[in-house]
Amino acid sequence: MWLNGVITDLGTLGGANSAGNLVNERGMIAGDTQTSAVDPLGENWGLLFTCTPAGVSCQGYQNLTRAFLWHNGVMTPLPTLGGDNSFSAGDALNNLGQVVGFAETSTQYPNCIAPQVLDWEAVVWEPKNGKVHELPPFPGDSIGAGLAINDKGQVVGTSGICAFPSFADGVHAVLCENGSVTDLGSLGGVTNNDATAINNRGQVVGFSDLAGDATGHAFLWQHGIMTDLGTLPGDYFSFAWGINNKGQVIAQSCDINFNCRATLWQHGVMTDLNTLTPPDSLYLVFASDINDRGEITGQGFDPETGYTLAFLAIPCDEKHATVEGCKDLATDATAAPDEASKRPKVILPENVRKQLQQRRGFRNFGAGLMRPQ
Repeated sequence: MWLNGVITDLGTLGGANSAGNLVNERGMIAGDTQTSAVDPLGENWGLLFTCTPAGVSCQGYQNLTRAFLWHNGVMTPLPTLGGDNSFSAGDALNNLGQVVGFAETSTQYPNCIAPQVLDWEAVVWEPKNGKVHELPPFPGDSIGAGLAINDKGQVVGTSGICAFPSFADGVHAVLCENGSVTDLGSLGGVTNNDATAINNRGQVVGFSDLAGDATGHAFLWQHGIMTDLGTLPGDYFSFAWGINNKGQVIAQSCDINFNCRATLWQHGVMTDLNTLTPPDSLYLVFASDINDRGEITGQGFDPETGYTLAFLAIPCDEKHATVEGCKDLATDATAAPDEASKRPKVILPENVRKQLQQRRGFRNFGAGLMRPQ
């Protein structure tokens, strides 16, 4: 956790790795951690912590993984549905303290694709009593995953085939509310259909394959209509990861080789965030979330050192006029200095492109029902 320039280690539940996904206005953090126990079925959900296929760059990849809720210095594991592993992802936490994700049941599902053995389903964890509530998949699908929840308790995610957890498992992007599951539709493809965020206005973003499943685009769903948000010029596919209550969408646009750029979509236009930053700043490759003040978090790349670093991007508007670095810039949040707007696209090193590819759960497009690495 970063707070006032200080970084705090949230710890783990005995394993080597943990990751915080989202913090709410009450200071609660949802995330995932490894435990000290080894997965008895060899499913290796620890590979979800951006590991190589063989796990050589991720210590403890064979250990069990549990979703957690962290508050006031205490990390509390969230229960499964009787199985071994659970996971939260994306905008998994609302201001009521409800957490969404997916958890394994005790059922060994015979049609799961190896190495997955147990069935897993979408869940909501309640903060007051610690209970877990299972959400149904779309009729005809095997599994479901909750990826985001708003303050009204509306849950969005994906529903599809039983396999090692991956966005590629998503046959249907779905909305769950009042005990019912709604298929949000698709952009023409049959897989990689995932809803990743929902705001309090009920607007949903995510990504969906186009017809033929050779590529996919970010989408915005509202009032029953799914809109293709497209890509930046010259790019091949895109993903939307967050939306605030003003309808601003943060996304990622990539070429066919996974050279990606963090983007902001608003007023019908997708903008490369790197055209809004000084030319000597971090190159922004992945935007993960945006709040109602327009502040964006994500991951950037430093071309000089080769490091990937977390970033906080602050719009230089009237709300941030006193922020260091903003004082001499235009107050219009969409205005960019001339030199920044000419900033060239960066070709990322192979290890960074593979990392981006792995953490999203994709291997490549054009492979039908894709399997994760």
